[in-house]
Amino acid sequence: MLPRVNQILILQVASSDEEEAKIEYKSRIADIQEGRLLIEIPLDEKTGRLKKLYLGDELSAFFLNEEGVKHYFTSHVLGFRQDVLRLVEIRLPELDSITKIQRRSFLRVSAELEMAVRLNGDKRFIVQTDDVGGGGISFLTEGSFELKSGDTLECWLLLTYKNGSVEHANFKAEIVRVRTLESGRKQVMVKYISISDAERQKIIRFCFERQLEVRKQ
Repeated sequence: MLPRVNQILILQVASSDEEEAKIEYKSRIADIQEGRLLIEIPLDEKTGRLKKLYLGDELSAFFLNEEGVKHYFTSHVLGFRQDVLRLVEIRLPELDSITKIQRRSFLRVSAELEMAVRLNGDKRFIVQTDDVGGGGISFLTEGSFELKSGDTLECWLLLTYKNGSVEHANFKAEIVRVRTLESGRKQVMVKYISISDAERQKIIRFCFERQLEVRKQ
């Protein structure tokens, strides 16, 4: 079933801060228009504070049906609208993307991008990403450097957009896991531990553009 007007949504927002990403916010669907849900500004009921959202923010949400069963979906912020109340426009999920099983995975796309890395504030090298997302990335390396879980990296990710523009996203990350592939190369999975909203939005913008390209194929 699809969400309806006046239905309550419980939201979580993608963040590099794990504790922040766990916070649940309450909102209400004010209207549904042209593939968009117009929702009220989300509220943290524990603190009474409203959650400021930004264009491109990734959301994990659920609503309850008449029997009290939770229906989960992921979405993202498309824009804002000033009505009697300020509303947030988020993407209306496809019916087949709504599930009764909780999914905490935010938008992630396969992408081979060049990234400069500085390991533990010392060694520098260039790697190629394997996939990219709003909460972290993975990259491939030939294994010339010893990398292990817990290592900190300073990264400069080269992003190219559909309009031909190029951006660098700078962030600090922590290695979560290192896996050796059959080819002998290593796949390194990292999570962001220090990234500004502006830098994260650059990455999310790239992810959305790449996802749209894949859907058109």
